[in-house]
Amino acid sequence: MKQTIQPRELLVIDDGSSDDSVRVIERTLKDCTFACEFVTRPNRGLSATLNEGLQRTRGEYFAYLGSDDLWLPQFLSARAELLAAQPKAVLAYGNAYSIDGAERIIDCTTDWADYVGGDVRRMLLTTLAPLSPTVVYRRSAVERYGWNESSALEDYELYLRLSVDGEFAFDPRILSAWRQHDANASANTAMMFQEKLAAQHHVGQTMNLSEKELQHYELLATFRSAQAFMRQGEKKRALELMRGSWRAAASNGELTRMVAGLLTPSSLLASRRAQRRKQAHARYGSVEV
Repeated sequence: MKQTIQPRELLVIDDGSSDDSVRVIERTLKDCTFACEFVTRPNRGLSATLNEGLQRTRGEYFAYLGSDDLWLPQFLSARAELLAAQPKAVLAYGNAYSIDGAERIIDCTTDWADYVGGDVRRMLLTTLAPLSPTVVYRRSAVERYGWNESSALEDYELYLRLSVDGEFAFDPRILSAWRQHDANASANTAMMFQEKLAAQHHVGQTMNLSEKELQHYELLATFRSAQAFMRQGEKKRALELMRGSWRAAASNGELTRMVAGLLTPSSLLASRRAQRRKQAHARYGSVEV
């Protein structure tokens, strides 16, 4: 509602919340100055909710904002302008802050993510995927597939499919904020690992990947998951995954850092994470919308 351009319409779906969301949403939408609709129903999950949202809305572009993430005021105008300027792009995305429950910025993708535009197939298979609050889709592209309702990780498989069809337009500006909390799907490393492998196998043939290439990307995903477990202090699980995948490390330096992390006390790793969050907050401050 604070965007610098108004969307054609706003659809809010309450996916079976058990708190006071319905009352808060109804009260908030009374101040909406453009077309809006509110749907409340039993829980069906994120992917089913996104498919419902896509079916119930119109417009050339489609964007969703899940849970308690944020768009900064220029988000929609910037993404719409970028898609209009790049007609071959199937979606537009960018950088994002990570924030905590008090709106304090605790991380920023510009500090670690080497995002690219254009052909992003290698990026998706080897390192990174866009954070969902940074994305606006071209409706004609996403309508070909929708979201896989059997997947617990809603966006990765769709990104892979769309990357075959066209380019991703990238805007380096920070126009979104992704909130970190214990309920984030991304915090479930084991689930994300399995869902990424499943998505790669589902789309591998469409991406013209050979069995050898799929095996390589599976090993790489395994090593990346080992890194994630290590950072979370789950060193036993990290070591188990690393034993069979260490050869997939991108460089000797990456492998050395992984080994060093496994040898570092978990309490020290946690202290370093907390320190990095403090430094990010000191650098970026808090999000104001």
